Amino acid sequence: MIKVSQEAKIKLGHLMAEEGFDSQKDFVRVGVKSGGCSGLSYDLNFDQTRVDEDKVFEDNGIQLIVDKKSFLYLLGTVLEYSGGLNGKGFVFNNPNAQRTCGCGESFSL
Repeated sequence: MIKVSQEAKIKLGHLMAEEGFDSQKDFVRVGVKSGGCSGLSYDLNFDQTRVDEDKVFEDNGIQLIVDKKSFLYLLGTVLEYSGGLNGKGFVFNNPNAQRTCGCGESFSL
């Protein structure tokens, strides 16, 4: 399962509305792809459809979908949002990551 912090929920709701998505019925697609300084990087998008292989979660009022391949990499992750002057934006606190890069956008196992 993936958790969503209160700050991330608020920011996702605003961003979804700005891009024409409805946070009550549309999805936040979370995934992992090859790349980044540490080997794997996070992918975050909005989506209105899902496929049979997707895992679906709801946390803190946000519906998340994760493709089958990314699921094992993201199990137990908390999606947070850090704003302000030194904020990084969305932050993935992933207990499976053994090493992360300085920007926090990529990781390795």
